[in-house]
Amino acid sequence: MEQVKVGSVTVGGESPVIIAGPCVVETEEVTIKTAVRVHAICASLGLPFVFKCSYDKANRTSLSSYRGPGLEKGLVILEKVKSRLGVPLLSDVHSIQETAAASEILDILQIPAFLCRQTDLILAASETGKAVNVKKGQFLAPWDVKNIIEKFTSTGNRRLLITERGTSFGYNNLVVDFRALPIMRSFGYPVIFDVTHSLQLPGGHGASSGGQREFAGPLARAAAAVGVEGLFLEVHPDPGRALCDGPNMIALEDLEPLLRTVKSVWAAARGAEVRQ
Repeated sequence: MEQVKVGSVTVGGESPVIIAGPCVVETEEVTIKTAVRVHAICASLGLPFVFKCSYDKANRTSLSSYRGPGLEKGLVILEKVKSRLGVPLLSDVHSIQETAAASEILDILQIPAFLCRQTDLILAASETGKAVNVKKGQFLAPWDVKNIIEKFTSTGNRRLLITERGTSFGYNNLVVDFRALPIMRSFGYPVIFDVTHSLQLPGGHGASSGGQREFAGPLARAAAAVGVEGLFLEVHPDPGRALCDGPNMIALEDLEPLLRTVKSVWAAARGAEVRQ
């Protein structure tokens, strides 16, 4: 298994990495407040932490849906988080033109699920030399990520993460096939499980997506038991008032007990793996 080092964080190391933060940059206050709280929770549990927050969400259900402040303003706010906490940053890139500017601030560039087959974008992200997290499209089988890996590593960059985020089931629903996790791990790169987007009900509210955050705990525990190198979670101080993905985001107050349980499950599963 490749290890991907991002600042002080090692993905594929001795602890599961927690990639967490709000769906999108709303305000500087909400962004920093969330980062500070999640950082404190992860530090108390001894879990490595990467802060995620999108400066732009280009794939919204409705034209009127909030997308974020955009590349320039969003990166300024994210850089303040990095300066204050010293944590690695992750955010989405949607075009080749964004990769250069984003790579100056971000530690991990993320290619959204619906763009995971865009060859030029994958190559441009890889050529920055930064770590890149590619979300497996809801329309792909797990073995299809081999083609993504071949594209990405063709530049010589091997700092790659693959994220599972559920599979389209139809009629505004996603399902998680947990066989996908060991299948993708067998290709030699760290696998992340996106807990909260796997709970999304795409377009479930007509002009916006719904979600089922009540299942975050069971899915997170299942992924930890099956085996992953990290979890991706969207969290917010008040999900009910969030400007994006509120129905599937986890409230900050619920994060610590969830991660405490996940850590125990991950350790038990890791011990069982070693004994085999």
